[in-house]
Amino acid sequence: MPFAVFVLGLAVFAQGTSEFMLSGLVSDIAGDLNVSIPAAGLLTSGFAVGMVVGAPLMALWSRRWARRRALLIFLGVFVAVHVVGAVTPSYGVLLASRVVGAVANAGFWAVALVTAVGMVAPEARARATSVVVGGVTVACVAGVPAGAWLGEQWGWRSAFWAVALVSVPAFFAVARAVPDGGGRGEAGEVSARDEVRVLRGAGLVLTLVTMALVQGATFCAFSYLEPLVTRVTGFGAGWVPVILALFGVGSFVGVSIAGRVGGARPRALVMAGLVALTSGWVALAVAAGSPVAVAGLVCVQGMLAFGTGTALISWVFRLAARAPTLAGAFATAAFNVGGAVGPWAGGLAIGEGFGFRSPVWVSAALMVLALAGAGAALLVVRRDGQPGGWRGAGAEADSEGVAA
Repeated sequence: MPFAVFVLGLAVFAQGTSEFMLSGLVSDIAGDLNVSIPAAGLLTSGFAVGMVVGAPLMALWSRRWARRRALLIFLGVFVAVHVVGAVTPSYGVLLASRVVGAVANAGFWAVALVTAVGMVAPEARARATSVVVGGVTVACVAGVPAGAWLGEQWGWRSAFWAVALVSVPAFFAVARAVPDGGGRGEAGEVSARDEVRVLRGAGLVLTLVTMALVQGATFCAFSYLEPLVTRVTGFGAGWVPVILALFGVGSFVGVSIAGRVGGARPRALVMAGLVALTSGWVALAVAAGSPVAVAGLVCVQGMLAFGTGTALISWVFRLAARAPTLAGAFATAAFNVGGAVGPWAGGLAIGEGFGFRSPVWVSAALMVLALAGAGAALLVVRRDGQPGGWRGAGAEADSEGVAA
């Protein structure tokens, strides 16, 4: 595995910390800025909206750039907006900074995914994807709990300063390690119109919808994990970083498993993951009053959510092998459609008076829809005989490739 792939994972760690850290800070932000907890939760949705809009737009805008240059520009903007977020007294400015930061993050993700996949042989693409996505899981293990701890000790603004500082060494590492070309060819060899044509395939669209629903379920529960564990489960505020770390440990294990076995048995991994995720969210909603059950289920759900999500990203790259620039962008956008809808739906359930367990029930409902979407995608791919869609990596994937 090229060292540059691990460097991309480092940069994603810094950005992933920002994306997820608000789950441990919503109460503090709400109190400091005089807004409701659902309004503070919408900062996560705002970030996700920026990711959705930014991923395809930034991928297209930067497709003629050298990959390293694009990555550095996106990471530089990301650092700047976190400084703004750390000093602003305005909820509106904070929300705007989250959206702009997300657009930059989306551009980085779109370029980073196709760069990582393009630097390795076809049989190693699932592992390269898992290394990049693994940066997010390390953020959940270390960065997000650290952000929650910083917020408890010195206020939520200190977490924003920490993200900006951690991003600086990532910036210099990308500048030093990532080659300009980033892969086995140039994205410009494929026209944007041809890529969009590939992305209109029914099997791919259904797979992207499934990804959005899975991510929606994950973010719906995760965004309101802090009030769940403190106000329903009975954990003290000091336990929030520990619970977040358990989610991160599980997610790291899930990504590692997906990177090792996802290339050989993607259908079995994803379908089993979807069923288990649905059952797990139901179990968490029912057992939310038990500290032991919550601690265990949070870890398991992190493993299932990120393992299944990583396998879904690999599927998208196989189905969209002839759309090298936009495959990563649309995968990023699909995940963040869910990331926008999930916290909104969870906040709506809380706002209607259904309590802090209700976002977990919403997560379970979204997973039922994800199962239906995955089943429909499987039928379409089998019907159309699309190469590389729901089978393991093989000669087809080698011949199709991802033109990076």
